[in-house]
Amino acid sequence: MEYAKIVAVTGLPGLFELVSSKSDGAIVKSLDDKSTKFVSSRIHNFSHLESIEVYTVRDNVNLVDIFTAMDQSGEKAPDEKDNSAVKKYFEKVYPDLDFDRVYSSDMKKMVKWFSVLKSNNVEIKLREITEEAPADETDVAEEVASAKEEKPKAAKAAKEEATEEKKEAAPKKKAAPKAKKEDGEGEAEEKKEAAPKKKAAPKAKKEDEEGDAEAPKKKAAPKKEAKK
Repeated sequence: MEYAKIVAVTGLPGLFELVSSKSDGAIVKSLDDKSTKFVSSRIHNFSHLESIEVYTVRDNVNLVDIFTAMDQSGEKAPDEKDNSAVKKYFEKVYPDLDFDRVYSSDMKKMVKWFSVLKSNNVEIKLREITEEAPADETDVAEEVASAKEEKPKAAKAAKEEATEEKKEAAPKKKAAPKAKKEDGEGEAEEKKEAAPKKKAAPKAKKEDEEGDAEAPKKKAAPKKEAKK
């Protein structure tokens, strides 16, 4: 079991191994009873042990330095319920601890965590950071925040893409009414041109009548010659 995968969860006792992270939390395995469960990030916060620092009278040190000193001291672990015994223990194991800012509850927690790590044979050492470090070994809080940020963006991008596809797929309205009107006007013009012109029948008839009227008059009968 890797120390880099060990996390503490607010509101839950003990330590957990990070199995996998999700957009709304993480699946963790308890180092105490070995049970696996999902823990929501909306209710709990996650902290990698390797990212925890402890106040000292000098610069802050990583929690690994405290655990290493505890392991190498050979001192017997104190009773967690005895505040005085816990403080005396750390005064021997790590005298540079800033006891004004490191509370009894913090020291008790370190004693308990150290015991759990030893019982699970976890090698207490910091991970060697490389460019190819697995993504699931990064800070859980960062993974959760990143996933929450990407989800709305993806949803928004998908929505915009669907809108564009719908817009492109929608058939354009045909200019049917206009075309129909133009066709109607064209047909009207064709009908108008195709319609035969009215013959000037009445006029022609009148002219014929006038022609008839101008028919040659009857020849006058020849005058009878007077008898001699």
